[in-house]
Amino acid sequence: MRPHIASLEGEQFDVVVVGGGINGASTAQHLAAAGYKTLIVDKGDFGSGASARSSRLLHCGLRYLAPGRSILDFVRHPTRFLTALRMARLAMDARGEFVRTSSARTNVMALHFPIYRDGPYAAWQVDAAFKLLEWMGPGDVPLEYRRMSPSEVRKHPLLGNLRNIDQLVGVAAFSEYQFNWPERIALDAVLDAERLGATARNYTSARLRGFAHDSGWTIELADTLQQTAPVEIRGSMILMMPGVWIDGLLRDVKPQAGRKVFGTKGCHLVVKLPDACVGAGIATLNSRNEPLYCIPWKQYHYFGPTETPYEGDLDRVFVTVEEADDLLREANKLLPALRLTTSDIRLSWAGVRPLTYDAAVPFGNRSRMIHDLAPEGLPNAWALTAGPVMTHRSAARELTQVVGQRIKTSRSPDSPRYTPRAGREGSEHAATLSDELFRRSGIAWSGEPADHDLAAAATELATMLGWDDSRVADERRRFEIEWDELYAPPHARGRRFRRNA
Repeated sequence: MRPHIASLEGEQFDVVVVGGGINGASTAQHLAAAGYKTLIVDKGDFGSGASARSSRLLHCGLRYLAPGRSILDFVRHPTRFLTALRMARLAMDARGEFVRTSSARTNVMALHFPIYRDGPYAAWQVDAAFKLLEWMGPGDVPLEYRRMSPSEVRKHPLLGNLRNIDQLVGVAAFSEYQFNWPERIALDAVLDAERLGATARNYTSARLRGFAHDSGWTIELADTLQQTAPVEIRGSMILMMPGVWIDGLLRDVKPQAGRKVFGTKGCHLVVKLPDACVGAGIATLNSRNEPLYCIPWKQYHYFGPTETPYEGDLDRVFVTVEEADDLLREANKLLPALRLTTSDIRLSWAGVRPLTYDAAVPFGNRSRMIHDLAPEGLPNAWALTAGPVMTHRSAARELTQVVGQRIKTSRSPDSPRYTPRAGREGSEHAATLSDELFRRSGIAWSGEPADHDLAAAATELATMLGWDDSRVADERRRFEIEWDELYAPPHARGRRFRRNA
C-alpha cells in the first residue's frame, strides 16, 4: 500500500529521487542497497512514462555504430566514434547482465537486418560492426550472428515478404532480447528498494522550496490524486530524474535554469501477422534512412519507431492518424506482400525520449549525461538525461557513486536483488484501474481489454482499496478514456464509447 502522505511530514532523507521511471527506480534501489536513507516519488505511477512507451529493446548497440550518411562521418568526427563505442559497450554489458540476472523479464527473438546492394551499408560494414560488438560484449550472452543467403530468405515465413528480394546481398541474423514488461521492471526495482529500507510513493509531486547547508533541501510533496494538505520533507541530496519533465521542474525553482532535454517522439503500431512469423523480427532503415523495426510482441508484432521533435502535452502523448498512416506506408514498403491496412492495427503507443539538449546536435544527443546543477544555483542536486531503458543499472551505479563522493551512508549496506519475486504479480502501490491493467497485470498490453477483464480488475482493486460502486464506475470510465486517447488504433478512436453509448 502507498504510505499516507501525512506520514512523511518532517522526515529527513539522505537522497530524494524525483522520477520513478526505470532509471529512477533502479537508482533508488542501488542507493538503498548502498546504505542511504532514500525516498523515491513520481507524480504518476512508477514506470508509466517513457519507460513503458519505449521500443522495449534490450538491444546490442548496433544502432550506435551506424555512422550516419557515410563511414567518413566517423573519420571526420572521431569523438562521435568514441561516444558510439562507449554507448555500444554499455549496451552489450547491460544486455548480458540483464539476461543473466532477470531472464524472466526478457524475451529472446531472432532479429534480421536486410543488406541490399543499393543500401547505405555494405555487407563488410555490417560484418565488422557485429565483430566489434562481439569483441566488446561479455561473451556469455552471445549474438549468434550469421549471414543468411537470399535463397534462405525466400523460404522464411517473415523475411519472404521483404521487398526486392532479388536485390538482397543477404540478411544479417542475430539473437536479440526484449524487455517484455519494462514498467514492471521499474516496479520490481521500487519494491526491492523498499525491502532495502527506502520509502516509495507514486502519484506524488515534488517542489524544491529551499536549501540549507546543514540540512539540505526542503521539498514540498503533494498527493496528485487526493485533495490532502502538502507536506515538507528534507533531503541532503536530490536526484532529478523525471525524464522529459525535467526542464519544467527545474524552471519552477530556477526560471533561468538552462535547457537539459530535447524530446523526440516515438510511435508504435501493433498488428497481427501470420502465426508462422511469431518470434522473428526485422531491424532496418525506412525510406528516410531512419531506424525501422518489426518486432515480435506476444502473439503480435509492432512497427516503429518514429522520431520527430516533440513540444506538445507531455502527459497526453499518442499516435496521430497521420503518424499511423506514415508507419503503415513504411511497413508496407518493407513487407509489401502482407498488404497491411488500418484494420490490422490492434494497439498503438507513443512516448517521448528525454535526449540530452545540445545546441550542436540538432536532434538531441543520445549520450547519457549526469548534470551537476550546482552551477545553476541548485547545490547538492543532480539530473540525468538520455538514459536508455536498457542501461538503467549502469546509470544507477554511476549516480550512486556521485552520491558516495559527497555524503556518507546512514545504514549498513546490502545487495540489490534483481530476480523478480516468485508467484503471481501483485498490485503493490496500485491506485488506479490503469495501474492494475497496464503495470500490475499487463492485461492491457495484449489489446483492448474485454469487459470481463475490466470488471475483474476493478473488483480486485475495490476490495483492496475500499472503493464503492461509484468509484469503480469512475475508474472504469477513466480507463476507457485513457485507452481511447492514448492506446487505441488511431483510426478507431471512440469505438468503445460508440459501443457503450
